Formats: sequence, C-alpha cells, structure tokens
Amino acid sequence: MAYTDAFKGQLAATLSEVADAGLYKDERFICNEQGVEIDVEYPRGSEKMRVLNFCANNYLGLSSHPQVIEAARKGLDERGYGMSSVRFICGTQDVHNELEKKMAAFLGKEDCILFASCFDANAAIFEVLFTDEDVLINDRLIHASLIDGIRLCNAQRDSYKNADMGHLERKLKMWKDKARHMCIVTDGVFSMDGILAPMDKICALAEEYGALVLVDDSHASGFIGKTGRGVHEHFGVMDKVDVITTTMGKALGGASGGLVAGPREITEMLRNRGRPYLFSNSVPPPIIYGAMAVVDMLSQTTELRDKLEWNAKYFREKMEAAGFNLVPGETPIIPVMLGDAKLANDMARELLNEGIYVIGFSHPVVPMGKARIRVQLSAGHDKEHIDKAVAGFIKVGEKLGVIGKGAKAGS
Repeated sequence: MAYTDAFKGQLAATLSEVADAGLYKDERFICNEQGVEIDVEYPRGSEKMRVLNFCANNYLGLSSHPQVIEAARKGLDERGYGMSSVRFICGTQDVHNELEKKMAAFLGKEDCILFASCFDANAAIFEVLFTDEDVLINDRLIHASLIDGIRLCNAQRDSYKNADMGHLERKLKMWKDKARHMCIVTDGVFSMDGILAPMDKICALAEEYGALVLVDDSHASGFIGKTGRGVHEHFGVMDKVDVITTTMGKALGGASGGLVAGPREITEMLRNRGRPYLFSNSVPPPIIYGAMAVVDMLSQTTELRDKLEWNAKYFREKMEAAGFNLVPGETPIIPVMLGDAKLANDMARELLNEGIYVIGFSHPVVPMGKARIRVQLSAGHDKEHIDKAVAGFIKVGEKLGVIGKGAKAGS
C-alpha cells in the first residue's frame, strides 16, 4: 500500500485524538548514565534538568554499578561486542552456558536458557510446549508479552480474575477432564499495581488439580524473597513452580536479555523449536559478563535487596500519611492512583519541574479510569532522595487538588 495523503491523514487524526484525550506518550531524553540522579532534556534541545529518577526498573541500582560496568568491559575486551549469529549456528560462547548454569542455580531450577529479552522468552515458550489438546489458564492482568505468547499458541485459553483463587479453582475444575495438560500462567509481581501473585495458593491448587505453573518473575528476580530469588522464594514454593521466565533488563543489571528456567526437557525443547531463540542473535558478551557479576553479587549478600525493602516501606508510609491514594502492597512498585489520564500526565510534568522524574500511566497501559503515577523505588535511593520526592508529591498534589481540600484523585 502506498503511503498516501489519505493514509497519512488518518494516522494524524488518530494521533490528534490520542493527544486530546491526554493519552499521548512523549519521550524525555536522559543525557547521562541510568541512575538515581539523571540529566533530562524535555523537550529535546532544551536546557538540561538534574532530577531524581523514580520510574526506572533499576531496582537494585546496578545499571551503572562500577562492578557491573567493569565486568561488562572485561566481556567486551575478552569476547567482543556481539556474536553476529544465532545460538545454534555460531552464536554460543562458553560464557553463555556459564551464565545459564548460574541463573538456574540462583532460581533453584534444573536448567536455564537465555533469550534476547523476556518478551522473546514469553513469545517462544507456549507455542513450543502446548497444542490444541491443552489449556492455558492465565491471570487477567498478565504482562503483554505473556498475552502475545499465548496468542501464538494453538492451545485452548481461559482466564481468571486477578489473584482470585476461587475463580481459578472453578476454571481448573471445569478444564480438568477436558484438556490433556493445564498450565496456570501468571506474573509474579504485577507491574502496574505492584501486587504479588499468591504463589502458595496457586501452587496448592496446581498440585490438587494436576496443573503446571508458569511465572513471569521479571519484576521480582533479584529482590523479592529473603535472598532475592523471587516470588517462589517469598512464598516458600521454590520447588512447586515449574517454569520461570524473567529478565536481565531490570534488577539483574538493567541492560537486556531474558531467560526461561525449569526442567531440562523444557529448555531443550526451546533450544530446538523456540523461534525467537532460533532466529535472533544471541545475547552480547558484555551483557553476559555483567549479568554474571550481578548474580555473584546477589549470591554473596542481601544488602541491596534489604535496603530496597526499607526504601519502599518508608516511601509508602510517608505517602499514605500525606493522604495519597496508593494501591496496597509490599513491593517497590507503588502506584499513586489518580483516575484521570490528563491529571496523571499533568502531575508528572509538574513533578518534573520539582526535580522528580515520574511518568503518568493511562490507557491502554492500564484500564480506562485507572490512570496513575507508578513510583518505583531503587536501592540506589537514599533517605534524603525519598524525602525530596514525598515533598514534591505533596506540593504538586495540593496544587492539583489530589490531596487536601478539593481532592479529586481516582481509585
């Protein structure tokens, strides 16, 4: 199809509607390394602002950590910039396998296979493992990558209300004698709400009804659980979760790369039939080296995840005391609920002027009427950073009527 004036006009009209609804997602430009304090240009070409970053997935503050950078530099020096190949041709170095073994041990699983991203891992796994004789029963708030992976698969599909174990059990009863295999699919931590999936209850139902359990733990690996292994450690079911998918692009270094950890038969099936694995370049050596350094650090001490836990609790307590409407939870993802998309974006812009970098989230990222600012704490934040953020939220919240007299925050 030619890029006609009519087609161009259609796109322009749609973008205008998105902007008028307060849903347009413009980008801010960071002009230094990822960290707690960043230099931001907004809009592009304007004078740089030094602000505090409260919206990165940099949960452990490792994206620019000297040890991680040193390890990545060593990988660059010793093994080069990239592999220029997929794994099964000539894209596998010994260090890829070394990281796979480290990650399998860290997560408490038999084996592990690396992908270019967790999105690719989730795109690969369902098509490889399940057919139209099977059923996938997913939580209704699973990540978009899980949804897309399920769509690529011929398996039958069903869902249950978010973290509703009664509803899940009804679905398991319904499918028990209709499907060859049942698989429960959930996020470990739901990224927009910051709530934990009740993995102990999910695993108990899976055991009772003979279902598999697959968890995307991208927003948990490295910091949830006493030693940061994830939600399965937090709930004491490390041996009950069958398959874990997760990312190295958040707490585990913050660069890129994903993985599937589980039984060896599953990882071998993915090595042989996983399309994103077979047709995508392998993870670059600097990222492999950096990720190995992260796993070694986290295996030696819980200092970072302990500090992150304290930071999240402190911020939540201060914000609740100020009168903000927060989603209840215990993770470093703390949504400040506003309801209205335009209000969320306006508040984010006002906070940027106060030196606090956050983003307003609205439809289609979250449901209509559930617009919010998702605050993400990091182990890199110190108490004074959090105090400044809370003070900024209070100042802007009062100005916009979100807290105090005339408050109009949504729920």
